[in-house]
Amino acid sequence: MIARIAAELGPWAWWVLGIVLLILEVLMPGVFLVWIGVAAIITGALSLLLWEVGWWIWQVQWLVFAALSIAAVLVGRRLVLSNAQRTDEPFLNQRARSLVGRTATLDQPITEGRGRIRLDDTVWSVQGPDLPTGTRVRVVASSGRDLTVEPV
Repeated sequence: MIARIAAELGPWAWWVLGIVLLILEVLMPGVFLVWIGVAAIITGALSLLLWEVGWWIWQVQWLVFAALSIAAVLVGRRLVLSNAQRTDEPFLNQRARSLVGRTATLDQPITEGRGRIRLDDTVWSVQGPDLPTGTRVRVVASSGRDLTVEPV
């Protein structure tokens, strides 16, 4: 059935495939199908030009489509990665990592390597050397929800 439809559409089958892939990209975005859709449309344009040529058989068309798909994905990936914007808040969604370098006062003493500090409106679990309540500490690292501190 698909072979019959492709034979009836001729070179336009590649255009239909390209448009279907672009529509699928809109329905389930991931910036991947768009490049394969572009490759299908380019293959369709080549098919319109070369349809009457004897060597432009379906096997050659599929090879051209495969090569264009790989090239389009690589070029598209490079375009997307080169447009990545630098931000002035690199730890926006990594709150614990954004606290490294800040100082605070211990709310609870560090005993057996564990204690608590308050930074802004949050109480954080900390690891570090045993220290009494009220000691000023600096956050030197974060791992998950725990902060590592050292005395200032």
